[in-house]
Amino acid sequence: MVGRLKLIIDTDPGIDDAMAILAAFNSPEVEIIGLTTIFGNVRTPMATQNAFILLQLAQQEQIPVAEGSRDQLNGITKAHVADFVHGDEGFGNTYQKLVEGQKHSLHAAQFIANAAAEYPGEVVVLALGPLTNIALAYKVDAAVRTRLKEVVILGGAFHTNGNVNPAAEANILGDPDAADYVMEHGSSVKLVSLDVTHQVEFSSSHMDALRGKGKFGTFIADISKFYIDYYRKSYGTDSCFVHDPTAFAAVIRPDLFSWQPSKVLVLKDGVACGMTIMDHCIRNWVAPNEWSQRPIVQVAVAVQAAKVVPLLLERMAM
Repeated sequence: MVGRLKLIIDTDPGIDDAMAILAAFNSPEVEIIGLTTIFGNVRTPMATQNAFILLQLAQQEQIPVAEGSRDQLNGITKAHVADFVHGDEGFGNTYQKLVEGQKHSLHAAQFIANAAAEYPGEVVVLALGPLTNIALAYKVDAAVRTRLKEVVILGGAFHTNGNVNPAAEANILGDPDAADYVMEHGSSVKLVSLDVTHQVEFSSSHMDALRGKGKFGTFIADISKFYIDYYRKSYGTDSCFVHDPTAFAAVIRPDLFSWQPSKVLVLKDGVACGMTIMDHCIRNWVAPNEWSQRPIVQVAVAVQAAKVVPLLLERMAM
């Protein structure tokens, strides 16, 4: 199809990652040209294995999977993964049959850099985990920043609490150095934060209704049981926030979001490590500050949830 976006999904699957990736396979607006993997919901090797499972389910095994970093940008291995949210293996302890896949020969960062060079101005990266691979791609080749069409990031919390602690959202806290590096050096960056993803919810009834629908409905219904149960225990709701799929919706339907031009700084240490703070760019400051030389990024500040929810449910059920 003429005009399809060339999409790389940088991912740590992950239940809501799976929802976003499978919805993407049912979306004519995008051509997925690769999955790159990162730690977060699971360790990086498990993220790679889960990517192969999703590709087999989608009958898209020809799509390359490039494994990314196992450590944060500073070389430290992240201490924890979100097994209490996504299960020991990332898919809600459904223990899917392992798939033998051949990893791409390139590291995820180099894969992203090469794709940006091959298709300048055409590639969108949807970043659903910590931003280590994106930061490393910028370091591999500084031209990546301007060659990518855009980088759409699921991450941050500006006017609401984080989801790891009151200050920080999980993907940003997963590698705050990488996140700040991307905010300092990125071009054409969009941030889809908890401020909007907390407005988009799937109920347990939504998930149950997917069973038997399309190629992916039963799989999504099965893995979502663990996810919904986590939300019942943590939030007292019979629904879940739709983080990663909402970020995907921002790729194909940015018009369903309101965007604020901003400059963003990420705290890299201290009690509020991982906190995202934005300059709304509505005034001229008397003196230079830490935000002054940063590039403008677009932060989603509102979402038409009543349109995003049915859009995503439709794409997952096809």
